Parts: sequence; structure tokens; C-alpha cells
Amino acid sequence: MDSREIIRRCIEFAGPERIGYDFRAPHPSDMIYAGLGRGAGDVYEEEDPEIRRQVPDFPGQLYRDAYGSIWGRLNDRHGGEVVKGVLQDGWELLDGYKLPDFGAPHHYRAVAETFAACPDLYHVGLLPGFPFAIMRYMRRMDHFLMDVLLHEREVLRLNSMVVEMLLACIDNHARAGADAVTFAEDWGTQDRLLISPATWRRLFKPSFKVLVDRAHEQNLHVIMHSCGYIYEIIEDLIEVGIDALQLDQPELMGVERLAREFGGRIAFYCPVDIQKVMQTGDKETIQREARRMVELFGGFGGGFIAKDYPQWEAIGVPDEWAQWARDAFMGKS
Repeated sequence: MDSREIIRRCIEFAGPERIGYDFRAPHPSDMIYAGLGRGAGDVYEEEDPEIRRQVPDFPGQLYRDAYGSIWGRLNDRHGGEVVKGVLQDGWELLDGYKLPDFGAPHHYRAVAETFAACPDLYHVGLLPGFPFAIMRYMRRMDHFLMDVLLHEREVLRLNSMVVEMLLACIDNHARAGADAVTFAEDWGTQDRLLISPATWRRLFKPSFKVLVDRAHEQNLHVIMHSCGYIYEIIEDLIEVGIDALQLDQPELMGVERLAREFGGRIAFYCPVDIQKVMQTGDKETIQREARRMVELFGGFGGGFIAKDYPQWEAIGVPDEWAQWARDAFMGKS
């Protein structure tokens, strides 16, 4: 059973021979990612003086993304955040605005080449976001959280534009040889959603359904990353067809609770909790939690993919601690 088949069976609860692995090189991984755009680190190194003139008081590095929004970061350990959204100054700017042409085939040539070079690995296509994440960058987070209550008509208009763009992205990733598409959309704070569940269901759930349905029509799994506490909408995510949840802080909602209520219906793709467990620096605690996750999440004829956090160094976790978790996930301790 090769890596590609192991991950497929993990996600589909079809009896893989072991849990899935997605650890940082040089450690084992069953998955290969490819998608749109360059890493933030590259574009920050090419700062345009015109961008600095638009946000002269920002003390760190700046870059403009494909949508036209300006991002800033204070150090090179983080991707940063939008400091000036392309539509921030008013919804009237939407009248003449055009989204990036992510449907153009040239964006996916390197994706297809990457996947073709790794036939035994599970191929994950990186979407440029999902509607909420993309729109909140375009308006800037503080503005957009008000928009969902004060400017619903405009939000839905922009949402429709973004959905059309993402449908083209999904189709192109399928043609490039993807087995799944993934997106990052952080919906949670430490103890609740960023907006009410009712507002989420009214404004955003319909577009989730449209996009996930298109992916499934193309025989793609859909993997969703979210930080924070999203318990109130997990049942909705299962309903619209999300196949796997990538959670870096599963203990915010409780590993046992997640497995009990949702195990066998949605796969979990997680490191040992980066807030409550990895930060202890205690080998026994970390390894006990890793083994517990394998037992609870992976006890449904599949259902669990163990992973590294992509930037252990950014959250103060030495690789020694991360290796304790890897060893336990792989049954070496």
C-alpha cells in the first residue's frame, strides 16, 4: 500500500495499514503539496517603494498580494497580516474591481509537474483561500467583521465573485493531478466563532456547499484548516461535505469530544496540540497525547493523519520535542 493509498483510505475510513504521516523533511510524509503563488518570504524581499508610500508608518516589511492588498510583518518568522486592504477605503471600489485570473492554465503547470514527479504520494492542491479568508483580506479584518452585519448585500456580491474564481481553481487542480484541495480559513477565537453560527450559516455555508460539491464532482477530497474553536459549525462542515479537518489546537474543543461526536464522519489531520501540550516540553505528556490521538481519531477504520506544525521554531518548540511526538505517532516509543 503506497502513501497515496494510505491517505485516501485514512480520509475515506477504508482501512489503511497505518495512520497517515505529514512530517517535515527529512521526516516521513505521505503527502505532497503544490498550488498557486510564491511564499510570502520571497515577495517580502522585493518591496516596492510605492507600497511604502501608502503605509509609511508601518515599522516592518511590506508586500502587495495578487489581489492588491498590502501585507506587513515585523519579522521573518511570520507571514504577517493585511495592513491595507484593496477594498478597505469603501465598497464603491468593488464596481471597477477585477479578481486575479487564477483560472489561467499557466498557473498550474508547475503544480502538474510537481504531482507527476511524485506518483506514490497523495497530491494536495493549495487553493488561494476560501471566501471568508479572501474577502477579509481585501477589506481588512476589522472592517470585514463589521461588514457581515452592516453590508450584507455587498458581502454577498463579492462572495459570488470569489466563488466563481475558486471554482476555476478547483477545476484546474483536478486537471493538474490533485487528489485533494485544501484551504486555510481561520474561523475561531480561543472559545467561539468570529461571527455567530447563525450568521455563518446564512452568509457562508451556501458557498461552502457549492465549492465542496464542485471538488467532489472532480473526485477531489476537501481538507479544511482552521485555527481556533469551531465546534458550533463542525456538524455543518460535515453536512456540506468537508472530508478532513486540519486543526493545530484540537484540545481547544477536546480530542475525546471531537472523536466521540464526529469521528468516523470526518477525518482529523493534526499535530499534537500546539498550545496546551507541545508547549509543556514534557516528553511523557507529549507522547501520551500523540498515542491518545492515534487511538481516538484513528479508531474508525481510518480517520487520522498525524502532522508537524509547519513552523515549530516560530512558536518556541525545539525539534527535539517535535521528534518526541513523531516517534509516538509512528509507534517508536
